[in-house]
Amino acid sequence: MDFNSLSKEQQVMVAMRKTLANIIKDTTPEPGMIHPLSKDTVEDIKACFALIAARERDLLKDMGVENKARPHFVDEPTKSANVVEFHKPK
Repeated sequence: MDFNSLSKEQQVMVAMRKTLANIIKDTTPEPGMIHPLSKDTVEDIKACFALIAARERDLLKDMGVENKARPHFVDEPTKSANVVEFHKPK
């Protein structure tokens, strides 16, 4: 789906999610450093992500669209993958 083909509310959700993700990327400290955001702020950001995700699900449901996108690990086999086992020759 093209960004411009989304409703204004969907565009707002996408922009908010991307902005929050960039804030997290920009403020994440190096290992061993103290995080510049307070724990309460981090929890508020997590709550915002949860609300954004819930609203995006509601909007898709209202449009009759099933979101089949799910996070996965890079090495996780997909349903369309054929896994072939190799056996060590004797």
